[in-house]
Amino acid sequence: MDTGSIIKKYGKPTQDGKSYLTTIKLPYPMKLAWDKKISVNKMSCHKLVAQNFTNVFNELLAHYGLAELQRLEIDIFGGCFNFRAMRGGSDFSRHSWAIAIDLNPEKNTLQMNYAQSQFSKPEYAKMHEIFERNGFINLGKTKNYDTMHFEIKE
Repeated sequence: MDTGSIIKKYGKPTQDGKSYLTTIKLPYPMKLAWDKKISVNKMSCHKLVAQNFTNVFNELLAHYGLAELQRLEIDIFGGCFNFRAMRGGSDFSRHSWAIAIDLNPEKNTLQMNYAQSQFSKPEYAKMHEIFERNGFINLGKTKNYDTMHFEIKE
């Protein structure tokens, strides 16, 4: 979706996101990618995709269970809301609207092609299916880079 369409649907992004952010409770703890000793039980996202995210996390837990989510490192939170430009560009990042999430950025880096990424392995197929069923695309699968990144597609 192009930026104009995103603005039309989700509004203009702001530094603080106050007009569009909501907080959702996570059904399992997620470790912060930048300090894995810290876990979070909630996250901020755009109010129009809050149910999509809630459904994803509930379905991931139901399918994998907590121990498997942790073993597969699907529980490593790389962020959702971050008001900024896209890396290497001037357009707003989808994180500026909090309509995207990054998971385990250390093993699914921006520059890494999909085949090299952790999330390309067969055990992550159901994770991708759950995100897709709930309206998200994964840039690794669709553009062959940034496999950590799942964004709402419309």
